[in-house]
Amino acid sequence: MEPQQLPAQPKLKTNLDTDFLKLIAIISMLIDHVGGNLFPQSPAFRWIGRLAFPIFAYCLTVGLLYTRDIKKYILRLSVFALISQPFYIFATHPWDWQAEWMNLNIFFTLVVSLVAMWGLHTQKWWLFVAMFLLASLVNFDYSSQGIILMLIFYFCRNKPAMGAGLYVLTWLPALWSGYLEDPLSVVIGGHAINWTVFGLLSVFPILIPTNTGVKIPQWFFYGFYPAHLAVIGVIRVIWKV
Repeated sequence: MEPQQLPAQPKLKTNLDTDFLKLIAIISMLIDHVGGNLFPQSPAFRWIGRLAFPIFAYCLTVGLLYTRDIKKYILRLSVFALISQPFYIFATHPWDWQAEWMNLNIFFTLVVSLVAMWGLHTQKWWLFVAMFLLASLVNFDYSSQGIILMLIFYFCRNKPAMGAGLYVLTWLPALWSGYLEDPLSVVIGGHAINWTVFGLLSVFPILIPTNTGVKIPQWFFYGFYPAHLAVIGVIRVIWKV
């Protein structure tokens, strides 16, 4: 009698409902970009947008552990980073294209973060260090924070409680790093809290397992990113904002 084959154990004990997570991140990102570019006087849009990046970083960690071909995954992200760059500049600085080419879109940050973690995962330490330094020294959105978040998700993938604790610790400096002069800061009793603190809220969808059945076509996000930026850019040109 052949031994019964046990079902494969999940590589993470956190939320594997990644299509649902991507939907949350996409909606949050859209609200953030609409607010930041069309309604800059309304900080709530930007606050909501802080949920997006940690979720994207987490989904990359899941991809690192589950994808069949990490090199194709990295290549796909890299191609769309390049494709999206002119649309990103068009949306954020429609009146000053040439001066803002090195203001890099979020795909570049995600690519560097993923390559760094691939280096760590395959014990190519030089690659991890090189990508960490690159993210820290070049004008990447979120700098090396994507790598730091992915480190937490990676090493705590089977210890959700520890992961939650470390995740919260990464955002604690926001409680005392705000400025009263910053219109995006949260001001409570005369004390300014850095607006990035809202990234804390992403811990709930990331660490609490769900099974929504939401399915998003693989290429939807890749196409949505430059498309929504193009629409925002057109609106800014028409409205002259």
